[in-house]
Amino acid sequence: MGSMLLKVICGIMFLLGMSWNVMAKEVIKGRVVDSQSKEVLIGATVSVEGTSVGCATDAEGYFELEVEESGTVVLVFRSVGYSEVKKSVVVDDKKVDLGTVGMLPMYINLSDVVVRGSLAVDRKTPVALSVVTAKEIEEKLSTQEFPEILKSLPSVYATKEGGAFGDGRINLRGFETENIAVMVNGVPMNEMEWGGIYWSNWSGLADVTRFIQVQRGLGASKVSVPSVGGSINIVTNSTNAVAGGSVSYGVGNDGYNKVAFNLSTGLLKNGWAMSILGARTWGDGYIQGTDFVGYSYFVNISKRLGENHQLSLTAFGAPQWHNQRNRNDKMTIKSWDELGDTQFNPSYGFANRDGKNVRKVSAYNKYHKPQVSLNHLWEINNKSSLSSVLYMSLGRGGGYSGQGKWKNSWYGTTTAGTLGVNRAEDKTFAYDSVYKWNESSQTGSVMAMSMSKNEHNWFGLISTYTTKLGQYFDVYGGVDLRYYKGKHYNELVDLYGGEYFIDPSRKNVKYKADDKDWQEEHLQKGDIIFRDYDGFVMQEGFFAQGEYNREAWSAFVAGSVSNSTYWRKDRFYYSKDEAKSDKEHFTGFTIKGGANYNVTEKHNVFANIGYFSRPPHMQGGVFLQNDVSNIVNSDAMNEKVFSIELGYGFRSSWLNANVNFYRTAWMDKATRVNVKEDRDAFAYLTGIDALHQGIEVDFVLHPIVNLDITGVFSIGDWHWNGDGKGYAYNSAGRPVGKNGKPLGDVGGEEHAQSFIKVKDVRVGNSAQTTFAIGGRYQFLRGLHVGVDYSHFARNYAKFSFPTVNLDAENVIESPWRMPAYGVLDANINYRFPLSKVFGVMVSANVNNLLDKEYIADAEDGAGHDKDTAKVFYGFGRTFSVNLKITF
Repeated sequence: MGSMLLKVICGIMFLLGMSWNVMAKEVIKGRVVDSQSKEVLIGATVSVEGTSVGCATDAEGYFELEVEESGTVVLVFRSVGYSEVKKSVVVDDKKVDLGTVGMLPMYINLSDVVVRGSLAVDRKTPVALSVVTAKEIEEKLSTQEFPEILKSLPSVYATKEGGAFGDGRINLRGFETENIAVMVNGVPMNEMEWGGIYWSNWSGLADVTRFIQVQRGLGASKVSVPSVGGSINIVTNSTNAVAGGSVSYGVGNDGYNKVAFNLSTGLLKNGWAMSILGARTWGDGYIQGTDFVGYSYFVNISKRLGENHQLSLTAFGAPQWHNQRNRNDKMTIKSWDELGDTQFNPSYGFANRDGKNVRKVSAYNKYHKPQVSLNHLWEINNKSSLSSVLYMSLGRGGGYSGQGKWKNSWYGTTTAGTLGVNRAEDKTFAYDSVYKWNESSQTGSVMAMSMSKNEHNWFGLISTYTTKLGQYFDVYGGVDLRYYKGKHYNELVDLYGGEYFIDPSRKNVKYKADDKDWQEEHLQKGDIIFRDYDGFVMQEGFFAQGEYNREAWSAFVAGSVSNSTYWRKDRFYYSKDEAKSDKEHFTGFTIKGGANYNVTEKHNVFANIGYFSRPPHMQGGVFLQNDVSNIVNSDAMNEKVFSIELGYGFRSSWLNANVNFYRTAWMDKATRVNVKEDRDAFAYLTGIDALHQGIEVDFVLHPIVNLDITGVFSIGDWHWNGDGKGYAYNSAGRPVGKNGKPLGDVGGEEHAQSFIKVKDVRVGNSAQTTFAIGGRYQFLRGLHVGVDYSHFARNYAKFSFPTVNLDAENVIESPWRMPAYGVLDANINYRFPLSKVFGVMVSANVNNLLDKEYIADAEDGAGHDKDTAKVFYGFGRTFSVNLKITF
């Protein structure tokens, strides 16, 4: 029907623009898309300049335009909310295929001002690139975790991990989240102290995302501190030029519910514009005892100031709370088989209080981390501009952290991967046992619960100056300034029947070590235990880039330099005079370059190369024991990365395809190991390198009208590539000898070292071979059915470097290789007009349609095999249905 409608529209416009005695001779065809998000533009008009000949794109963005005669014509492309595009076309006696024609969005606000500097452009920027549109998110995400929308991209592995709301994770080319730059509108979002991302803080982003751009490898992001694995840039909605909005309601398995709305004023006569969005999501959770409530909101206010200035204020956030399955509650396959229930939650259970059976959890999270940014664009002249974003993020919340002499009993499982103590008849956690222990204890609660609270205060400025030098050169330069303060403390929230709690960690307090009364103080709910400190990070960075763009060639050279400063202020273990640590400074730099050559309209090749030196993370790299000590790791050093990549692309009306080859060497990774001779001793190792290399293929095939087929294949070779060594220290920062005791206690003993051999050990926690195939077919205009099959293989269990012997060779074995698996997802959606004002979309999703049982996450065991590994199973079949009304 879409094809027939296209022909009717084109035919009518063609007949109006020609004399009856002249018949069409030539045909021009192509596809019109958003040049940034790659989303197809429906109803865009294509006309021949100076005539009334034209047509409109169909529901898939395709058009076929008949022109009267051969020669050169100028086509004009127009779409509401997009800048006009003109394209000269030489028409001969053959059908002319323009392939994909991109149009730039004409948004009012400036959420794109800094984003433009962080986005890659197809067939121009020499990087490996994938784009996921808002339309794909709306059709496919369903009840999945936000990172899972990326699971069908090359070299991506995403899972739900523990399985609770917002607890997903993602790996890119084998690198963990702390080595992937996650950005929202070009603004870095990775935690400043340890580099990772808690996706539950951003679980509402799916509601406000316009598109996601995943750049694998070096990427095009103009920030001063780069990532190792790549970048994920989430571009949020903007204030649209047209007034309108929508409301929606969705339901799904296990009590899933979601309501959402959005409104846009459009551009008002006074130059102001505003868009707002709100949503509420709640449910029982697929995993036992993981109920949740999440909200999301988005506000954008824009204003043009004169001819040369624009301002835009954006605020969004996703406050939520959710009960969890503890990440340490993986069990062996045998233990899961004995239970017969992969949805089981080992730390979920009940307690009888005052004659009532009260539900209890020992894993709970609550957090809200809004981001507010003020964007400004100054068009200095027709060659130069200055774009700036001033942003802040104020996070508040935390999660449960079990405390006490028997604190490990809070985990529902043992270190061997079996069910732990405190079991009721139905195997749920028997909280009554905890109450009995505490009530009978003569020394207060032996098990208590604290809330590990984290307050993040983050302020930053990214400002970029752009100018043209001559006709072909563009020059960028800018600053990337960040200041972060994180307040971390544990607050007692539940004594579980005990009269008080004695904090065992207070024996390590430096300024009251001999104050027995203080060490054994009887603590109550609301008191601070275990830790109370502030972590500070300050970063100043400068970056510059030169680009050359001429006809088929695009090339760039970029560099950056940064200074990162870390320090702590500890209110718990130190006196006021000693609370503040020394400041530790690390200088980093980046140099990278690349080129793209468009061989023809269909073929392009690119290459990039880069080297950078990156400061270690504050946690795990700079301070020996970050939560409890100001003592600095004297062996801390920058991590180094060398990367090279080659790529080829093919673009046509029926096939878009990419092939990428990459090789990334990661050197001097900061690694800590514990020492067997003394459980309080440890060593930071240097010389541990990793090599990540592989090939990636992805394509979109349009074999017939109304059918799109997508495919992905990637195979990686990710392994550790060096052996490590490092000196041993105790918790007080004193060097230790071969027996693990501080030097000086044993005369004449040398400072002991730790050695490990990890060469050729496989990198774990991410599938090294992935394969995906999907199809989307339009049966009727607006009615689409889609299926996607994703397959993951050569996936090695996650492992941690083990406790080692001092001054001895410690050989590490490769972790257990998990069974390969594949999952089939399906979706159907129907969009249709209800009237001239209202439109309707009805959609339904089924994930894991065949109810496949598979292992999604695994932790390596002592035997490096399936018998000792601890695992989480993936979700079985899930579903959702959604109704959306637009106006």
